[in-house]
Formats: sequence, C-alpha cells, structure tokens
Amino acid sequence: MDERFLREEMLLGHEAMERLKSSHVAVIGLGGVGSWCAEALGRSGIGRLTLIDEDTVGLSNINRQLCALNSTLGLPKAQVLAQRIRDINPEAEIHALAARYEAESRDRLLGDFDFVVDAIDLVSCKLDLIMSCRERGIPIVSALGTGNKRDAAQLRLADISQTYGCALARVVRKELRRLGVEHHPVVFSPEEPMEPEQRETPPPGRRSIPGSLVWVPATAGLLLCQYVVENLMEPPRG
Repeated sequence: MDERFLREEMLLGHEAMERLKSSHVAVIGLGGVGSWCAEALGRSGIGRLTLIDEDTVGLSNINRQLCALNSTLGLPKAQVLAQRIRDINPEAEIHALAARYEAESRDRLLGDFDFVVDAIDLVSCKLDLIMSCRERGIPIVSALGTGNKRDAAQLRLADISQTYGCALARVVRKELRRLGVEHHPVVFSPEEPMEPEQRETPPPGRRSIPGSLVWVPATAGLLLCQYVVENLMEPPRG
C-alpha cells in the first residue's frame, strides 16, 4: 500500500485505487480551472497524465493559477505542472505538451486516454474536442464559464441540457444541439456574472478580459477531478 494515497484508499478501496493507478487522463487547458484539476488528479493517484497547454506563466496568472509563482514566470504551464505532479507522485507517468488543441492538432494530441478534461476557453476548440472525443469513444467532461463570478458555492456538476445563467453554456449547448448532441457532462455556475473594470487590453479576437477570483476556478477544477475519479474507479461494465 502506497502511504501517499492511504487516506484516499480508506474511502475508495484497494480495487478503485488500482484502477486509478492504471488510468490515463488528459487535461487540456491549464489555466485557472485546468491547473487545479491536473494537480488534484495527480494527488488522487492517477497513474498517467497528459497535460496540454501552449501558454507560459504570466504575472497576471498568479492570483488564480496553481502553476503561477514568481519562480515560474515565463515557463510553459504544462512543464511547471508536470514537475509539480512528479514531485507529488514520482511513480506517475506525466507527459507535458506545450501545444494548442485545435482541429489541425487534434490527431497529434489525442491519444489512448481513458478520460479527457476539457478546460479550453475558445468555443470552436472546445466543440472540436468534445466531438472528437465522442467519435473516438473517449469519456470527456467540460468546464464552462468561471470568469466574472465570485460565489464558488453555486458551481455544480450537471448535464449540458440542465445549464442556465451561463453565457458560455448557452453557446456550447446550442452548438452541440446543432451537431446532434443533447447530453454532455459539464461543470457550470448559474451565478449572474459581475461587470469588471477593464484593466488590460484584450488580445485579438476578444472584446474584454474577465476578472477572476481564485476560489471559483479552483472549485471548478476540483469538481472536474471528482467527476473523473468517480467514473474511473467504477468497475468496467459488461
């Protein structure tokens, strides 16, 4: 018995821990939500993790992203998180890919995953990832909007058909329905978003920069981890 995961095994049991150890999970998008989810999966005993994000750590990430420290500024987020998780569990197999998920990179980035966590912001890339995983038979769960929100208690795991009060959920729900998909697991919040004072110049293609408080994306990331772990620990059906 690995004492690192003793307290978890006390609740989930030995067989569940063995299934988690043999599982391969990808986290795509390592910002405020994905960074917390990735580390939580590492602390949950997932044996193989693939971490995908093209971005590097910036100063404005420090208030909410697990990978963001003064000592990691300018480093690839995937690399920083991989080093952290290897330090948590040296036996885990961690693949860090400084890459952007999009239709052009899909075949290169999607592998033999047992589960995918979608923490992508861009709608077109999010939709492509969801549909590509469905076509390949890979279970996937998606994060929806956490920017401009302050009440983490309103976050919840739900089906996309049950979402409301979230602009990103509305767009994703509409586009998935157009593609013939009515049901998809997500983490979302129905909280009415705040109107932030704009302090940064938006990048090309964006009208504004959302404000963010650490406890909201962090809670979303932990809920995503919970969903993945609870599904992976179940015995195979059939």
